[in-house]
Amino acid sequence: MDIQRLFLFLIFSFSLVLVWDGWQKFHAPQEVVQQTSPSNTPIQRLGNKKEAETGQISQQAVSTVEGKIITVKTDTMLVEINTLGGDIQRLSFLKQPDGLDKSKPFSLFEKGANTHNYTAQSGLLGFDMPSHNSLFVSEHDSYEFTDAAEKIEVRLTTVNHAGIKVAKLFTFHKGSYLIDLSYDVDNGTTEPVATSAYFQLVRDSKEPAGGIRFVPTYTGAAVFTEKEKLQKVEFSSIEKDKAKYPKESDNGWIGILQHYFVAAWLPKEHSDREYFTRKLDNGLFAVGVIVPIQVTTPKGNGSVTVSLYAGPAISSLDNIAPGLGLSVDYGWLTIIAKPMFWLMTWLHGWVQNWGVAIILLTFFIKLLFFPLSAASYRSMAKMRVVAPKLEKIKKQYGDDREKLNQAMMELYKTEKINPLGGCLPVLIQIPVFIALYWSILESVEMRNAPFFGWIHDLSAADPYYILPVIMGASMILQSKLNPAPPDPMQAKLMKIMPVIFSVVFFFFPAGLVLYSIVNNILSIGQQWYITRGLEAQGLADKH
Repeated sequence: MDIQRLFLFLIFSFSLVLVWDGWQKFHAPQEVVQQTSPSNTPIQRLGNKKEAETGQISQQAVSTVEGKIITVKTDTMLVEINTLGGDIQRLSFLKQPDGLDKSKPFSLFEKGANTHNYTAQSGLLGFDMPSHNSLFVSEHDSYEFTDAAEKIEVRLTTVNHAGIKVAKLFTFHKGSYLIDLSYDVDNGTTEPVATSAYFQLVRDSKEPAGGIRFVPTYTGAAVFTEKEKLQKVEFSSIEKDKAKYPKESDNGWIGILQHYFVAAWLPKEHSDREYFTRKLDNGLFAVGVIVPIQVTTPKGNGSVTVSLYAGPAISSLDNIAPGLGLSVDYGWLTIIAKPMFWLMTWLHGWVQNWGVAIILLTFFIKLLFFPLSAASYRSMAKMRVVAPKLEKIKKQYGDDREKLNQAMMELYKTEKINPLGGCLPVLIQIPVFIALYWSILESVEMRNAPFFGWIHDLSAADPYYILPVIMGASMILQSKLNPAPPDPMQAKLMKIMPVIFSVVFFFFPAGLVLYSIVNNILSIGQQWYITRGLEAQGLADKH
């Protein structure tokens, strides 16, 4: 198998795996999810030591009282909080358009009919303590940043039958997707109070809308600890009660990942916490953490604060919490993809266009692998030069495969040609292609990033399939520079391969197709230059 066929076979196989996986997900039977409020779905027993001390989540009867909606508008998000439980039941990003309707902001959290359910809930454990089913009181109905303000505080309060006053405080920061959520427990009784707070995300298992068809991305829970690192917890494993992840720790976070975005609860470092996942009714899943609140003495108080990050998944999130940057999933080639994306970001800082940055990155990669590529193309050029002799040998020995192979090997030895000499350079470049695929697919910076003309989103497929067709044409032109395969069946396969690749790339991000086109054009130029150089040296005349 020559170098070109090896390269095409490996890339084609990789593409088919992606498309097949995506096709299965796209056509898999969808679970019918009844639209119900997460607050109406009590969390079942967790079966842990904290439960024995503080009671289970949501022992109270579900309230039939409807809460009031409080709106919070910052410079980055629009939030709706329900006073029933203090749930964040809607969270939209003002700087991120919706995947289907660009005229409205993208909503990570939603609740209601004709949408998926995804909310952030919290509460206290223990008898008669306020949970996500309890009614709170708010001072105002809406909050919005003023020019001078650096933060917004939304305070909800409630008092239980024993006289314990609980305040739930949301703090929103300017220019940030981080929300601090605090509980202040004021024990007005004559008895000590011990309690813990739980913080959970409740979501259905639906894939986010507006993604690329047949291109699979991860949607599910994730737990990070310093010891175990990032552990993905799929909804299917939660449903089967087979989820494996660290249950107790004094560090880390728990959240839900989806394409481009992440929501995660971030308890303070070096503080005890217990992570949990649960399958709820009506196709919903709970993912959260329990943290203790210091025992409040009679007439005393206690408090706890846990931050919620709900926003774009970017690699700099490690500055917010250790390991949070891993929510950008570059796959098993992260060690290559991260530096590539860093370089692409640096180039974007100069040219202010991600498409141009991809083109310049392709030049850098081609320059880096120039010596290896040159060796590959020299091998193919020499094979092209001796092609007439190979054809004579084929006619001479006919169907005698053993003598044919022996004669071909003698010819390669005489002409000092290694037919596999260019395989290593190609094999080295394939991980770069795959790493770039993931860096383009998973980087939210590419979302809705325009190039020129009809390409308004480099992270989405070309709407008119123009780039894939151009890429197919460049492959046809490149194949003309390669020696013809000796096997007629392989020759036919090589002719239809560009067409197949074009169809497969219909579903790939436009940014990746752009990279392939530029790479093919540069390869054609390099291969043509080397081939013509060898022919100019008189190799064709010698044979």
